[in-house]
Amino acid sequence: MDAMEALNIAVLTVSDTRTEETDRSGQSLVQRLTEAGHRLADKRIVPDDVYQIRAVVAQWIADPSVQVVLTTGGTGFTGRDSTPEAVSVLLDKRIEGFGERFRQLSGDEIGSSTIQSRALGGFANATVVFCLPGSTGACRTGWDGILAEQLDSRHKPCNFANLVIPGRGQHG
Repeated sequence: MDAMEALNIAVLTVSDTRTEETDRSGQSLVQRLTEAGHRLADKRIVPDDVYQIRAVVAQWIADPSVQVVLTTGGTGFTGRDSTPEAVSVLLDKRIEGFGERFRQLSGDEIGSSTIQSRALGGFANATVVFCLPGSTGACRTGWDGILAEQLDSRHKPCNFANLVIPGRGQHG
């Protein structure tokens, strides 16, 4: 089997209250991606503001060295939750199955409350973007149940890693 090709992954925590010291969800994603052999390209925390979220994600999408963007937080229905509105307009193609699969897996853990998640994924400028809810449990579910395999260039029959690795541009 070929060696896994490490990806450059940026992590954005969306929160009005978290700091680097209290950002357990972002830290969880960083730990998981580095343990999987990927590289942390950047990590930031921004308030739940559609324009600040959009500015950071757009900057990473425009950066050719960033292959994957992971966001955590702002995907619910409270007044300031605005990650889907901030990110969806930046996407060239949506990955409908990501949100569907996330809610399916999450349903096993939190039951019908999973319908309050607006987790989403998509592609923009050869960068894959995934938006997860802000709980550490949701980040664990998203990474362990979907992203660990889909960001592994060895995963068959197909994966998203091979779509963002320069010169590959194909699923498997």
